[in-house]
Amino acid sequence: MPDVIHLPTGFSFAGVACGIKADARPDLALIFSDAPAVAAAVFTQNRYAAAPVQYDRILLEANPEAVHAVIINSGNANAVTGPAGLANARLMAEAVEHIFGLPPWSALVMSTGVIGVQLPVERIQAAMPALFGALKADENGFEAAAWAMMTTDTRPKTASARLVIDETPIHIAGMSKGSGMIHPNMATMLGVLVTDARLTPAAAQQALRLAADASFNRISVDGDTSTNDTVALLANGMAGGPHIETETPGFDAFVRALTDVSITLAQAIVRDGEGATKFVTVQVSGLADDAAAHRVAEAIATSPLVKTAIYGGDANWGRILAAAGYSGADFDPDAAELWITGGAHADAYLPSLHIVSKGMPLDYDEAASSERFAQPELLIDLRLGDGPGRDVMWTCDLSHEYVTINGEYRT
Repeated sequence: MPDVIHLPTGFSFAGVACGIKADARPDLALIFSDAPAVAAAVFTQNRYAAAPVQYDRILLEANPEAVHAVIINSGNANAVTGPAGLANARLMAEAVEHIFGLPPWSALVMSTGVIGVQLPVERIQAAMPALFGALKADENGFEAAAWAMMTTDTRPKTASARLVIDETPIHIAGMSKGSGMIHPNMATMLGVLVTDARLTPAAAQQALRLAADASFNRISVDGDTSTNDTVALLANGMAGGPHIETETPGFDAFVRALTDVSITLAQAIVRDGEGATKFVTVQVSGLADDAAAHRVAEAIATSPLVKTAIYGGDANWGRILAAAGYSGADFDPDAAELWITGGAHADAYLPSLHIVSKGMPLDYDEAASSERFAQPELLIDLRLGDGPGRDVMWTCDLSHEYVTINGEYRT
């Protein structure tokens, strides 16, 4: 948990155990807004979209301006569960709506865990009084909810920000879960962002999309996109002040703050990647446009050979260039310039080592290169020309422990 969490006005949080997880760990989280909130969300592009994803899409079509709650279960994904799964997602929402006396379509639903097993929704229903009683509008409640949404995560992931728009203090807080099955094709995990800003539905959706593109869509742990990926934003307007619309001056400031929170959450997912021992920034520049640079960065960030070399501390930079070469981006291989930086904060400890120039290896110190690859944080800086296109992705190494975790996930 961060030292200070700036919680928005009018939100409360809870996390309890309802018995979905076999080991009695917390597995049911609730985020509640006292006032009806404008809601927006981004979802997985996996064709096997889980029942809660299907349900939330319907809800946001029907009622994007009066959402009060997000209920999240962990331990069961409610994915590939057919009509019964969609009915159970609805029952989850109804359980929240009933205990708070809310109208229909007031509660978003998220699930995470094992795919292909029907959700024991009766356990969620039975736990609603305890969940209701556990609600707190403080950091303890916030942390409890963040713990309850975890699966293979080793720690909760939270972030917050405070800004002032038109002399009105605005707060943003967020929590996310994710450790494996992480790859950008929208959001790559579960996340809830809450704010007391007054946003129009269009502004909320655009702000979330911009923030997700700069954060959650720039991370990869293992190249797999989940069936359940969802990031939701709730804005209850309780800070007051004028409405923030896409064309108002305050919109850009809000997007910057939302993006900062989202990047913190996204990077925390990579740092907690299943079996991960190293945090890697892949920075690519010099391409014709940002899309081309992204193709190269993504190819490097998802290459099993690059990731295993980094895990082993092997300065096998040829794998980096090979991944760039098969990315599909158009560039001149003879223009490649590659630097490797190692240290906890990019250039703070070990200076950048120039390894490749004009597409050819330099006479660099092999021991110095290996030293950088062995660091817990690594920056790969690849420049492929003098074009304006640039992109960044955050990834991690691929270790023996990743195989162990995923080989035993259901057993």
